[in-house]
Amino acid sequence: MAEDLLHKKHFPPYTPKKGEEYMSAKQLAHFRDILNLLKEELSEDIERTVHTMQDEATVFADPNDRASQESDIALELRNRDRERKLIKKVDESIGRIENGEYGYCDSCGVEIGLKRLEARPTATMCIDCKTLEEHREKQVGK
Repeated sequence: MAEDLLHKKHFPPYTPKKGEEYMSAKQLAHFRDILNLLKEELSEDIERTVHTMQDEATVFADPNDRASQESDIALELRNRDRERKLIKKVDESIGRIENGEYGYCDSCGVEIGLKRLEARPTATMCIDCKTLEEHREKQVGK
């Protein structure tokens, strides 16, 4: 996933100073940088896919070749749709930073935690609330 690549390429995990307040200006700047880079990388991937699909638009006479091409295109479009949704979550997370809500659980209001945010910068729930939500979804069968 694109979020995994960020830490390997650009951003070491944030290490808070002793006594540093949760979601300090430095921490918020760190996560804003991560989110902006993630958005930039996703946008570049989408742009690259659009150009590739335009360049490779070939009409095959053979039905098998045409079916294979359509399958490849459908897979790429699904991947780009996932990335588009992730960009929306990134934008929402940046908005949460701006209005002071970033890093706190939407459900219970507790701190999400730096390690969880490092792993998933778009997280809006603490691990306990997210686990509970997933169990409910599993029971309902969504």
